[in-house]
Amino acid sequence: MPPEPAVPISRRESLGAFAAGVVLAASRPLASANPPAEDPMQQPTSDDARPSRMPTIFLAHGAPPLLDIQSWVDELANWARALPKPKAILMVSAHWEARPVTLGATRTVPLVYDFSGFPEKYYRQKYEAPGAPELAERVAALLGAPHVARSERGLDHGAYVPLVAMYPAADVPVLQVSLPTLDTKPLLALGRALAPLRDEGVLIVGSGFLTHNLRRVDWGDSPTTPAWASEFDAWAADALARRDVDALLDFESKAPSAKLALPTTEHYVPLLVALGAAADEAKVVCPITGFWMGSLARRSVQFG
Repeated sequence: MPPEPAVPISRRESLGAFAAGVVLAASRPLASANPPAEDPMQQPTSDDARPSRMPTIFLAHGAPPLLDIQSWVDELANWARALPKPKAILMVSAHWEARPVTLGATRTVPLVYDFSGFPEKYYRQKYEAPGAPELAERVAALLGAPHVARSERGLDHGAYVPLVAMYPAADVPVLQVSLPTLDTKPLLALGRALAPLRDEGVLIVGSGFLTHNLRRVDWGDSPTTPAWASEFDAWAADALARRDVDALLDFESKAPSAKLALPTTEHYVPLLVALGAAADEAKVVCPITGFWMGSLARRSVQFG
């Protein structure tokens, strides 16, 4: 019996009202991406020993104009070069919520341009990565096939935008999987269930933003990072460095300014899938830090 159709479980705030400002922001230089001296994270280097298993990562995916910000593109590209080359990528984006767990297209299909109001060129972006049908079967086996739905949905901008920067040749098979819930503990458990993929050459990627309040972005020429955004980012960095899983799960009550940093939580929770898949990895590094448009944290995390 075929699985029930995937059910969307929330509607995201449209980017349309922000498109003009986002495009303008892409024309400005970013603030320094180097972490402050007190940042508890350390940057990975290309000299790090290659692990026997794939790390897991969480990245800030920006918006379509990220690809016009050369410094950000370079950071993502350098990060990818420092990682072991994956056999496949399993992508969990903030921009796809559907229950039950739903697997995207296992063949190359058109991208999902899940934004409005942007210049035409952003709707012509292509990323024709190979499909990953074998990975889809493996994910279904790990999660229990009766609990997994299938879809012909293409990659959304939370998936393809960073991949264009990281793997521009589009030569790595990619499978996108939905967020089946926004509850933190089930998403941590989802990551743990997917952890065996790391030993099979699969890069598990959570894609979102640690802070994401589109009503509080700074459209000025020299955007200022508000205290609430820097406080939340610093709290998250510290909790990650200490591997304080309980605090990261209960961020809405434990973190400073959580309601301002995350009026909705879909951009934060992909972090928990990556964290769960990391299992007991002690090594945590942040290859990208800083802010975009004042309050959007670019902090990206590598486990293992």
